[in-house]
Amino acid sequence: MVPVVELRGAIPYGVARGLPVFYSALIAIVGNMVPVPFVLLFARTILSYMEQRNQFLKGLAAKLRAKAERNRKKVERYKFWGLVLLVAIPLPGTGAWTGALVAAILDEEGVKATCAIFLGVLIAAAIVSMITTGVVVLN
Repeated sequence: MVPVVELRGAIPYGVARGLPVFYSALIAIVGNMVPVPFVLLFARTILSYMEQRNQFLKGLAAKLRAKAERNRKKVERYKFWGLVLLVAIPLPGTGAWTGALVAAILDEEGVKATCAIFLGVLIAAAIVSMITTGVVVLN
């Protein structure tokens, strides 16, 4: 459930600690999806609150909004599949948290956004699991 690391760190960590890759991936998927509804529901309200509090929080909110804006074109152009792609690519700055933030700021419909994020998380989990187990080797 930790932003930035998400399942990209959870699956390899679980496997390194002796969990089978299937269970590591399953736990990571569930943990990755838990915060999504809360981010979708409350992101805009929290960002507005942060912008009104102090300079530090205002700066942090601006960075989060900028992150969402950087991904706006991809999501607006491809809609559902753009959000899936944003979440599915297992790189820093992508993932369920970012997808939910972008969807919330773009005012995407909650159920549809959640489905897109879930599909993206499944794809990312498959990719990270294959890399972790050596099915896919990155050179």
